[in-house]
This record gives sequence, C-alpha cells and structure tokens, in this order.
Amino acid sequence: MYHNPVLLKQSVDDLVTNPDGTYVDCTFGGGGHSREILSRLSDKGKLYSFDQDLDALKNTIDDPRFTLINQNFRFLENSLLMYGAAQVDGILADLGVSSHQFDEAERGFSTRSNAPLDMRMNVMQSLDAKRVINDYEEEQLADIFYYYGELREARKLARDIVHHRKNKSIETTEDLKKLFSYLPPHKINKFYAQLFQAIRIEVNQELEVLKEMLIQAYHVLKPEGRLVVISYHSLEDRLVKRFLKNGMFEGEPERDIYGNYKKAFDLLKSKAIIPDDKEIEENSRARSAKMRTGIKV
Repeated sequence: MYHNPVLLKQSVDDLVTNPDGTYVDCTFGGGGHSREILSRLSDKGKLYSFDQDLDALKNTIDDPRFTLINQNFRFLENSLLMYGAAQVDGILADLGVSSHQFDEAERGFSTRSNAPLDMRMNVMQSLDAKRVINDYEEEQLADIFYYYGELREARKLARDIVHHRKNKSIETTEDLKKLFSYLPPHKINKFYAQLFQAIRIEVNQELEVLKEMLIQAYHVLKPEGRLVVISYHSLEDRLVKRFLKNGMFEGEPERDIYGNYKKAFDLLKSKAIIPDDKEIEENSRARSAKMRTGIKV
C-alpha cells in the first residue's frame, strides 16, 4: 500500500458536515483520506486535494467531483482561487512524511536504509539534505538540531559534522550515521530519528509551511467551517494547538476590557484525539499521531 491513512474515520467524521459542500485534503499522498471524503459527498460536493510529490500524482482519482493540485499546500489560498473555490466547508491536513516516502529508500527519509542525503518532498526543489549537511555553517546546523530535533547535544553534533566534512563530504545517510556510531546502542535509534527529523524539517521548511497553511486555511474557511490537522511530533502539534486556540503562533492576543480575546476557532474536543491500540498495532506510523479539530468562529 502507498500509504495507510491514520485516524481515517475519525478525521473525516469531524471534517464533513455538509454532503453538498466543498472540501480540501492538503496532503493527498495515496488518496486514502480523499477517497473517504468523496464517499461522504453528494453529486454536488467537491474535493480539492494538494500534493507536491510527483509520485502522488499516480494515485489520482477518476471522479468529476475531484481535483488534484500538484502544489505545496503553502499555496492553498491562491490555488483554490484559481479553481473558483474562494470559500470551503472544511480542510484536512495529515502532516509529515508518507509511508511511501519512507519506504522509497532512495529518497533518504528512512534511518534504516543507506541512500543519498536527499529528504526532499518535492524532488524539483534545489535544497536537499546533502546541501544542508555539507554547506550550512556550524551555528546554523546547531540551531537546526536543537530547535527541530530537540537534541541537547546540538552544538557538539554540528562541530563533529563540520570537522569531518573538511576532509570528505558527507554523501549518504550511512555516512552521516557513522559519525555518531559512538553513541550507546540503547540511545542510537531515537537519536537518529531526531537527527533525521531535524534535517527533513529544514529541507522542506515544514514548520514555516505549516504556519502559512494554517493562516490561509482560516481565510478560506466559511464561518463554522472545520479545520482538521493530524500531526506527528510536538513541534507541529504545539503550532496547531496554539493557532486553534487564538489564531497566533507566539505572543499573546489582544483582550477586550473584560479580559476576553477574540477566538479564531472553537475546539470540537478539548483534547487531541489519538489512535487506539488496534490502529497502532496495524500501523506503527500512527503511534505518535495527534488530531485536533477547530470550527471557525
């Protein structure tokens, strides 16, 4: 399977409230969520799905109600305007890397395979993991490892990389991993996961893209339209949680004379929805998933 969709029923249950409505799937991938959305729509309904990965285009759905847009979802608002969909009833975003991208060894996302340092979700872009590791300044690398990988030893890691690449460029995922093979065996897998996450976020500008999408989602949603976001690590989830709470990513919103601030969304549920044990057993990728749903005020 190209990609086993996470929280499939729960996310689409939250999303689709009007069978005649217009909906957006920001992360088409294998089309699992999109197919489920279409199954809930009438003949009048419409679904626009986004994916920047050329591989995903092979999974397109032959349905007159469906349009697949080969774009990063950071271009959500302008792309929808081009198709005459200025306002929509609901938006779904299943963030992160698809199972297909992890499984395609040559893409360089997986810590389990030796592959060129790539990690691009859009293979047409110029910045890849190899450039990040071999060209970024030591301070830049340290910041990426600390903020995006939440690695305490970020400065030492950056120093080790810069020292090594003076003699030989770091070309593959295995080259990179070998630099840190001195770490204790019980820590190494978690460390590699955090390291690869940090590099991948930088290569694809994932947090900045997420912020842009969330702001645009608020603009294009109709009043009482729904925004459903499934995230897979705390950096994403914190941004989503804060934005759904007050429409901001940092700082404090302005309050009126009564101490109340204008809300962007009402939360459908007070706590994030997580997969049950059965789903996690069937799909290990679901283990870290958190889903939050906001209703535009």
